[in-house]
Amino acid sequence: MSRLSTGLFAAALFLTASTAVFAAAQAPAPAPSASDRITNPVAEFAGIDKITGRIITFDVYIDETVQFGALQVTPRVCYSRPDTEQPKTDSFVEVDEITLDRKIRRIFTGWMFAESPGLNAVEHAVYDVWLKGCKQKSDVPPPTAAKADTAKPKTGLAKPQAPAQQPADVTPDTTDDEPASTN
Repeated sequence: MSRLSTGLFAAALFLTASTAVFAAAQAPAPAPSASDRITNPVAEFAGIDKITGRIITFDVYIDETVQFGALQVTPRVCYSRPDTEQPKTDSFVEVDEITLDRKIRRIFTGWMFAESPGLNAVEHAVYDVWLKGCKQKSDVPPPTAAKADTAKPKTGLAKPQAPAQQPADVTPDTTDDEPASTN
C-alpha cells in the first residue's frame, strides 16, 4: 500500500505543478501602467464655423478657457502615449455655449479622442469642435505670461493718481466719476 500512496502523492504533486504552470501561461498580460501615458500641458483642437466654412486649429493650455465663436473650450487633462506605442490621445473637456441672452450653458462634458474625432466631438448648430492632439509646447504664450501682462497697469487706461497734498484753493476734478444710477 505504501507504493500506492507514494504514487498517488506524486501524481497529486504533478497535477498541482502542471495546473500552476497552465494558470500562469493563461494569466492575462499586466495592463499598461498609468506611467506609460504622457500628461501634456497643451491640447490642440480644430473647429469649424459652419456659416463661413472656415476650419481653424487652436491650442489651449490645461485648465484655461479659449473662446471659439460662441463656444468656450476648457481642457482639464490631455494624455498621449510615447511614440513607440500605438497612438491613444484623449482629453477631458468642458464646452460652454454663450447664449444670445449672454448666459453660459454647458453643452459638453466628457472625453474626446483624437484617433476617433467623430466619437465625442462637440456638434453645435453653428460650430463643431474636436480634439486633434496633445502637445508639450505651443506657439501661444503660456497662461502665466498672459496673466502677468494683464496685471501690469496700462499707461493709457490707468487713472492718474492724485498728489498726496493738494493746495486748499484747488477742488478735486470729479469728471471721471460715473454718475449714480437712477434705476
